Amino acid sequence: MSSVSRRLHGALVAVSIAALLSAANAVAQESPPPPPSHAGSDTPDAGADAGASEVPPGLTAEEMAEIQKAFGGDTQQGVPSSTSAAPDGKPGGALPLSIPGAGSGTNFLDLSFILDIAAAGFSSKEPLQGGAHDPTRNGFNLQQLELSIGSVVDPYFRFDANIVYSQFGVEIEEAYGTTLALPHSLQVRAGQFLTRFGRMNATHPHSWDFVDQPFAFSRVFGAEGNRGLGVELSWLTPLPWFVEVTGSATDATGEATARSFLGASGDRVLSPLDLQLTGVVKQFFPLSDDLSLMWGLSAATGPNPTGYRNRTDIYGTDLYLRYRPITEASDTLLTFQVEALYRRRQVPDDVLTDYNGYAQLAWRFSQRWATAARYELGTAAHGKGGEVVTDPLDPEWTQNRNRVSANLTYWPTEFSRLRLQAARDRAGWRDEADYSVFLALELVTGAHGAHAF
Repeated sequence: MSSVSRRLHGALVAVSIAALLSAANAVAQESPPPPPSHAGSDTPDAGADAGASEVPPGLTAEEMAEIQKAFGGDTQQGVPSSTSAAPDGKPGGALPLSIPGAGSGTNFLDLSFILDIAAAGFSSKEPLQGGAHDPTRNGFNLQQLELSIGSVVDPYFRFDANIVYSQFGVEIEEAYGTTLALPHSLQVRAGQFLTRFGRMNATHPHSWDFVDQPFAFSRVFGAEGNRGLGVELSWLTPLPWFVEVTGSATDATGEATARSFLGASGDRVLSPLDLQLTGVVKQFFPLSDDLSLMWGLSAATGPNPTGYRNRTDIYGTDLYLRYRPITEASDTLLTFQVEALYRRRQVPDDVLTDYNGYAQLAWRFSQRWATAARYELGTAAHGKGGEVVTDPLDPEWTQNRNRVSANLTYWPTEFSRLRLQAARDRAGWRDEADYSVFLALELVTGAHGAHAF
């Protein structure tokens, strides 16, 4: 081996070890930010890692060029090689080496796209689907294309956002920051977010067991569920069992997000009483190694536009029972979920009340297959005397409505899902029951966090 070859071989080994050590160090701790560049400076920009292109002692420029070529520096992300000649004939320009983990903070930005589409058939010309992501017409339906973004901003905050694309436009569904370092088990969220009322409201379609959302939420809160701009404080109590207490204050406007409150009235906020206030208590009980229970209580209050100081109060309870054998090898997952909502609304010369809710059972009986059944009920509005009255929000809702749905789900992988669903919807104010059938496809690409329990 010639002296030049030996020197090249030794240099390659040295640079390889340095690159591996740099990668390990970048994983173990966050890389410090690069020093700011100075306008008019003759030195290369700090963001270009100019130090990496310097020729180590004992090597010629030609030998360094060979090392850079061996490490693929001449094809890094389509940038011209640092071995290409500059105007003065010397090597220079682009990043010569790519060291894993040594990039900017954007490497830690989690991005994912979630596509939900469905072919639907309805027996009625005017289906009663109320959710914004529900299939609503015969033929093909784009339920949503969701862009999910998440990242730790710094040691104190995390940022999350969900941006929904539809055939009719783009919508910021959620965009909020969450604290990471508050004392005493406290945490704050600020921005636009789905409130934690109940269990279903705070979730997105890709985490539902059914193609459509229960009609209780579109009737009480609106097509998009209950959300708004505001602030939320949660506290994990130091009790012997899991108890989390959450309170939030959000805008009470929006036909699709705060229907039972100010809705589409456009009323201005003149005092804290014009905001929606929500309180939630969640308790978790590990009944055994295989069986666990989550129980929640929720309440929301806010103004409504029917008169001066008229208010709406909504109370809810939710129960989630989950059985998954972990003491033996099994793909079985059995869940039972119940949620009930009671709404009380002040209107001129009366107080309207109604009940809405659902119960569902889901059984994943193998790694790729699951089935589920759901029953929903909504009552007509009643006045102070107990008689059925006309509700200004839903004047046609003069009798009870119930819906029964069943589906079969197949996962080709954990990143795709096919669902076949059928339902019978019986609204008392219609002459006949409505029937529907959906065939839905869901595709997930990119990084996406685990769903909440």
